[in-house]
This record gives sequence, structure tokens and C-alpha cells, in this order.
Amino acid sequence: MSPAKRLRARIAETGLVHIMAAHSPLSAILAQEAGFDGLWASGFELSALYGLADMSLISMTQHLDMLRAIAGRTTLPIVADIDTGYGNAINVIHAIREYERAGASAVVIEDKTFPKVTSLAAGGRQELLHIEEFQGKIEAAIATRRDQSFLVIARTEALIAGLGEAEALRRANAYVKAGADMILIHSKMKDPSEIESFSRAWTGSVPLVIVPNAYPDLDADRVKALGNIRMMIYGNYGIRAAATCMQETFRRIITDGGVQNIHKDILPVDEIFRLQNMHEVKAAEARFLP
Repeated sequence: MSPAKRLRARIAETGLVHIMAAHSPLSAILAQEAGFDGLWASGFELSALYGLADMSLISMTQHLDMLRAIAGRTTLPIVADIDTGYGNAINVIHAIREYERAGASAVVIEDKTFPKVTSLAAGGRQELLHIEEFQGKIEAAIATRRDQSFLVIARTEALIAGLGEAEALRRANAYVKAGADMILIHSKMKDPSEIESFSRAWTGSVPLVIVPNAYPDLDADRVKALGNIRMMIYGNYGIRAAATCMQETFRRIITDGGVQNIHKDILPVDEIFRLQNMHEVKAAEARFLP
């Protein structure tokens, strides 16, 4: 069974899958060990890893390199964040071919103009494509995929752009008509009321996806009660957790004038060796090297 089929099967089995953002093979390994259902190959997290703003500055090649590396070190299905699809419908055709070949099980394409600005930035430029143009992107993605289980998820930024629920519903329905397998509805409100209202109003034939970054109080129990959300993506928690720990560790080392205190509070080197599969390397050395 392909990873894409396994992702669809997991959605059908559990009713709600939990997808953790990853920006490296190591973060992907940790997410798998924690028990997540899949991985979000996050453009935001990769941009942050490079110390760059999430404004289409990371290339498709850089993102694909990360995804391939992750796919080589995990068995979890990967949902690829491909922003606006790197251009028009022709670019989307190329992107779908490359991402499917690289090991993705799904892509999320958003209806912003290219280059995009990250959704949660205060005062950021949030311009949306005409509906018909974005429908063309979805149709191109559906026509290009080789594995029919490969999910094409259409993300509408209508709420992010301040256009209201009615416009978000209009766009979501149009994207379903174009063939989208799921609809990702996004919001930057600090409470989940906007998402819950959209979910209750949604009568479309495909399920919803949410990214509860701005509204963390919307937990799995509340989501399941809504009845039509099938995927929760934890979009930036990996990089934020990593940065939190590094900030604290680095500051303590400077304050303490050394690592004499911090060393007991962080993972031992042997745990890093385990995550690196060092035992396999040592076994190979013993077997194959003179």
C-alpha cells in the first residue's frame, strides 16, 4: 500500500489525523516516535531554519531536497506545503510530478498570489487569486497525479484576507468543483470561533483540514464534535520548540560561563546516536571493513 493510500486509510479509520510539521529528517523521526499520523513538510519551518521570512524565498528545489531527506528516514505519509504551487497551473503540473516522485502523499496549494506572505504576519499582504485561476491550478494538479490516492488539498485564505465566511464558502465550493480532495480553511483569530462557524456552515462533499496555530484551544475533542474536520496540521510547533530550547540552552551557557550546569538538562549524546542509527553503522563497519 502506498503512503498516500495509508494516509487515506488512516483518515477513514480514525476520523481525524494529526500531522506534525517537520523541517528536517531529525524532526520527522521525533514526530514518528511521538505517534503522529503524518508529517507536514512545512515551508514556514524550512524558511525559519534558513533564517528567512516565509515569503516564497525558499525555492522548490530546496523544499524538495528537504522532503526527499525526510522521506528517506521515516515511514509516515508526508503532506507537502507547496504554498501557491510556485506559479501558475503549468508550474503546478511540474510541482505535482516532482513532489509525488520525491515521496509526498499529499500537497496543499493555497489561493494567494505569488509570491505569498505568511498568513499570520501582522499587516502582511494577503492577495488572493481569482477563483477561476485557482480552479485551474487544482484541475491541473488532479490531472497530473499518478497515484489516485494522492491528496490534493485546496487551501483558501479568504478568512486570512478578511473577506469573510461567505467568500470563504464560495471559494471552497468552487475548489471542490475543480476536484479538490479536501479543503484547508485557515484563520488568524486568537479563538476558534471563525473556524467553528465555517465548519458548521460547510455542506460540501469533501472534509476539512485546519491548522490550529493561532487558536490553540481548539483541541481534538472539539474538532471531532464538529463532524467534518478530518485533519489537524500542527504547522509551526517543531521549529518553535527547537528555537525555544536552543535559546534557553545557549543563554544558560553564556550566563554560567560553560556547560557544567546545562549538560544534565539536555539529551545525552547516546540518545542522539540512537536517533542517528549509529548501531547500524557500527554493525556495518564490523561486517564490511577490514
